[in-house]
Amino acid sequence: MQKKIRVLIVDDSAVVRQCLSEIINSDPNLEVMAAAVDPFIAAEKMRHERPDVIVLDVEMPRMDGLTFLRKLMAQHPIPVVICSSLVAEKSATYIEAMAAGAVDVICKPQMAVKSFLNDSHRTIIETVKAASKARVFAHRPHKVESKHSADVILAPPANATAMTQTTEKIVAVGISTGGPEALRIFLEAMPPDSPAIVVVQHMPAAFTRAFAERLNTSCAITVSEAKRGDRLLRGHALIAPGNQHLLVQRSGATYQIDIKDGPPVSRHRPSVDVLFRSVARVAGRNAIGVIMTGMGDDGARGLKEMRAANAYTFGQDEASCVVYGMPKEAKIIGAVDEELPLERLAGAVLRISRSDRAAKG
Repeated sequence: MQKKIRVLIVDDSAVVRQCLSEIINSDPNLEVMAAAVDPFIAAEKMRHERPDVIVLDVEMPRMDGLTFLRKLMAQHPIPVVICSSLVAEKSATYIEAMAAGAVDVICKPQMAVKSFLNDSHRTIIETVKAASKARVFAHRPHKVESKHSADVILAPPANATAMTQTTEKIVAVGISTGGPEALRIFLEAMPPDSPAIVVVQHMPAAFTRAFAERLNTSCAITVSEAKRGDRLLRGHALIAPGNQHLLVQRSGATYQIDIKDGPPVSRHRPSVDVLFRSVARVAGRNAIGVIMTGMGDDGARGLKEMRAANAYTFGQDEASCVVYGMPKEAKIIGAVDEELPLERLAGAVLRISRSDRAAKG
């Protein structure tokens, strides 16, 4: 018999604790280990039994949820799902929670919370299950009716259209669960003269701009949310806007951004598969692909297309991933040239881009 996933609920609202308990206990693979009104009581309960997942509010008496999350990750890392109304109103709270180590976020309203939680029954269960598989250190799943491939946004290339050689490399990055912190580490290691970088990070539309602005304050390169028509420039990283697909187009010997609507691809919008396919088509061997921590398989097929177009491809290794899903799927289908730990990825990307430039004279 499969062992149940044990969940600790930490929320000062009795209504929320009861409602979440009923939802979680309704699934045969989940059980509520305990419920606590604040982090101090939660810590006491954890002295006797360790949960597999914690569902955590932000606003609570005696200690706020983010402080508790930071302490928890520093001492006893456990997958945490933040369930709070603050993340719906203040994107900074979302970014802080993900940077502090939260695996996922459930945005609950300030009013009619019980009704919302009941309506979100399936999402809550799937989020908790997904969180239990995360590796945490010292996408939510995205729910759509069908799983599309990149064909619905960009047709497979009949013939290669990429220029054989250009002066500049571009770096295409796909990342999901565990991404905010991993992407920070990757981008902070990039020098001001790094090749142009374009990123799909699975993240809701309300948060991508604030996420890019936060990264821009800590990186030597310029980081911003991508807009249609933006050029890919050395020393710049562009983050795909939430809820829209990002593609790279060629304009002469340079590259620029296109933004498209359309159905989710590989259950995501923006989709890494869409980005990678577009880069394979227009950049080919002038590109470097990087697939990092994330749940599911978005990006695996696109990375294989990049590799087939003679781009050099990297995957983040299992030990450094929060969730070894996307890189694993890419590796399984032969899309990865080189698999490396997170802290070595930026250096390896720079090595490939600089050695190639030197070889071209």
